[in-house]
Amino acid sequence: MAAATLLVAVLSACQSTTMGGAVGASRKQLLLVSSQEVNAGSAQAYRQTLTEAKSKRTLNTNAAYTRRVKEISARLIRQVLVFRPEARDWQWEVNVFTSPEVNAYCMPGGKIGIYTGIIDQLQLNDDELAAVIGHEIAHALREHSREKISQKVAQQQGLALVGALAGLSQGQMDMANLAGQYAVTLPFSRSMESEADVMGLELMARAGYNPAAAPNVWRKMAKLGEGGPEFLSTHPSGSTRIAELSARIPQVMPLYEEARRKR
Repeated sequence: MAAATLLVAVLSACQSTTMGGAVGASRKQLLLVSSQEVNAGSAQAYRQTLTEAKSKRTLNTNAAYTRRVKEISARLIRQVLVFRPEARDWQWEVNVFTSPEVNAYCMPGGKIGIYTGIIDQLQLNDDELAAVIGHEIAHALREHSREKISQKVAQQQGLALVGALAGLSQGQMDMANLAGQYAVTLPFSRSMESEADVMGLELMARAGYNPAAAPNVWRKMAKLGEGGPEFLSTHPSGSTRIAELSARIPQVMPLYEEARRKR
């Protein structure tokens, strides 16, 4: 009976967080926790990150980089309505951290962080930087963190239900705490990374950034060496990924060309 109840709950929680756009990103997702819980947890983590950066004097200290990142992010954010109209009203924040770390992220709810290391070490031009930021924004639009947290909750709840007669504790099922703990740490699956790749490609094309630059980011990343940058710890790279991105470019190139005509 408990297992059947869990199955019904899981099936009813499957939905898509976005419209498909030109690239068709509308896979059904398991979403057992609320956006509010996950966004609240990530917002708290982001505030802590900003506080630490301020104390270390590493927050937005490079005016040129900060201006570039914010301008590119703003152009990309204006395109999110094609996937998720309500995301235009998120409390978006964009900050640059002075650090040699090769990393970038967009937390749930639109909290963006870019490390100067990824710009410096990859020598990113604006199109390439748009590919990185667009990829991270796509993770937030698809609520991949919420999906990963939901998968973890389903696993824990399933174990709790199956083991209820054995006296397993259910005191660890506080979803808000789980969201705060895992919203920015759970690695994404390969399917999630592929979704972020293709959605980011469409976002940058619609914003007037050349999508042909996206595969080059990963070529540059590969040249940094075996497993070096933190960015690669949860972002698989390699020839397969480059090939998948390259294959998608013709699909979004008309969007880029249209955006360029309008500018």
